Amino acid sequence: MLINSNNDQEIQVDESIDITSDTCPMTFVKTKLKIEKMKSGQILEVLLNEGEPLKNVPLSTEELGHKVLNITPQSDQKTYKLLIQKK
Repeated sequence: MLINSNNDQEIQVDESIDITSDTCPMTFVKTKLKIEKMKSGQILEVLLNEGEPLKNVPLSTEELGHKVLNITPQSDQKTYKLLIQKK
């Protein structure tokens, strides 16, 4: 799947996960487990809710050394797409 980032580049998404039905800390746990199964350089698309997940998941993944490429609000203005590149 190709995603347009804010600077009009297309990003190839390798894996995706929907954590909108989960609460913290399971949002990060599920994201971390998914990233661990991926290869270095691959892109994970995470669909998450505003609030704690939006604050904590990007911060926690960056603390592990992964790169947050993009955070995009969705049309409902309550969920977001987060693109993470595995280190």
